[in-house]
Amino acid sequence: MTDLTPAGRGRTKLAARCRAATEAPAFGMVVFCVILLNAGLMGAETYSGLAEEYRQFLRAAEDGCLALFTLEMLLRLGAHADRPKAFFRDPWNLFDLAIVASAFVPLVRENTTVLRLLRLARVLRTARFLPHLRILLVAVGRSLPGTASFLFVGALVLYVYAMVGWVCFADSDPQHFGSVGRAGLTLFLLTTLDGLTDAVRAGLEISRLSILYYASYALLASFVLVNVLIGVVLNSLDEAREMEAEASRDAKAASPGAAGPDVRERIAAARRALDEIEAGLAAPGGHPAARRLEPSHTGG
Repeated sequence: MTDLTPAGRGRTKLAARCRAATEAPAFGMVVFCVILLNAGLMGAETYSGLAEEYRQFLRAAEDGCLALFTLEMLLRLGAHADRPKAFFRDPWNLFDLAIVASAFVPLVRENTTVLRLLRLARVLRTARFLPHLRILLVAVGRSLPGTASFLFVGALVLYVYAMVGWVCFADSDPQHFGSVGRAGLTLFLLTTLDGLTDAVRAGLEISRLSILYYASYALLASFVLVNVLIGVVLNSLDEAREMEAEASRDAKAASPGAAGPDVRERIAAARRALDEIEAGLAAPGGHPAARRLEPSHTGG
């Protein structure tokens, strides 16, 4: 049932106006530039001389950025005035609202370190305006369970090879294999194949069989496990792309006034049918269906 009360009409008008403002390309570009400006101001504050000389200017610029971010959030909230639940169903809206609202919390505002970290988190809001970056962040989040499994398997392989290296090379090369910790650190650095040549040369001076140790580790750790990790990330990236495309379709379908193509086709088909009926009734003799409804007259 349509809400025809003055309050309902007022929310609808407010949502339409705010939505027109937030969906304008200039709006997104302005907010994106303000985010970059906020990041630049934080970088400028790391220079003590510059921060001391332009303290008032930097403070005023930060207050201006906060005011613009607050205005942006108010407009986004206003754009969902007719459907407020839709605003809170979007995780990016919740993230933006938490980041902006935290600047007004008394305890947070008085803590310089926490406030700077929250200001730094505003830089992540650029993902809203960069779809590819948003997809990458979602892919990283979805790849965490697979990455955790990879880290467990990698740590197990690293520990086994570290113990074997300690048994075989502890006496001959205590600098790199004197303990399981040193052996693990040495092998972890060899995962990128950096310094592998020097390690193989040092191992050959101890035993020719050391080539099997280093070759098997390089094959397993640097090729097999790393490729497994790449596969996990790529699979998560494909899932993130599908989620982004589905969310975009849902947003278009949920937007007011957005009628699906089959709905428009049905309306057009109904109009054509009505036109044909009207044309048939207007023709001499009327439409066949209309003639069946006319009473028959017989001679008395």
